[in-house]
Amino acid sequence: MRKPFLLALAAALLASPALAQSLPNLTAGEVLGPAGVVPLTTPQPPARLVVDPPLPGPLAQGRVFIQYRAENLRIEPVFGPAALAVTPRIGHVHITVDDAPWHWADASGEPIILVGLTPGSHSVQITLADANHRPLDSATIRFVVPAAPTGHQH
Repeated sequence: MRKPFLLALAAALLASPALAQSLPNLTAGEVLGPAGVVPLTTPQPPARLVVDPPLPGPLAQGRVFIQYRAENLRIEPVFGPAALAVTPRIGHVHITVDDAPWHWADASGEPIILVGLTPGSHSVQITLADANHRPLDSATIRFVVPAAPTGHQH
């Protein structure tokens, strides 16, 4: 599933002349990160989470699409103590909506999609976690779901 995405991303990048000109100056390792088959010889840099605000188009319709990415960690559905020895580091995200006392784990690497939230202010906490669910980085996104226009029902 990841390879078709990377191929589509590469095609999109190459379609942009400015980006296409900068790609030849980057090594495969700089674009893709460390090879998963070679053990690291130095400590791994800290994992970092980058989260975008919800996409405005769907949000205006009451649907929340939150894109995120991890740096220095690969999102993979692998769990347990033995997974901590894997390099490069692997993990997943925990998602908490509106300070709920519970969260869910997601290892898809796909955008977070929320529907059915009531109109008004909301928050989503996304926590980058290692294979044993230990938090590594976190971000909280705050947004407002608009009220549906009157006279318009689905």
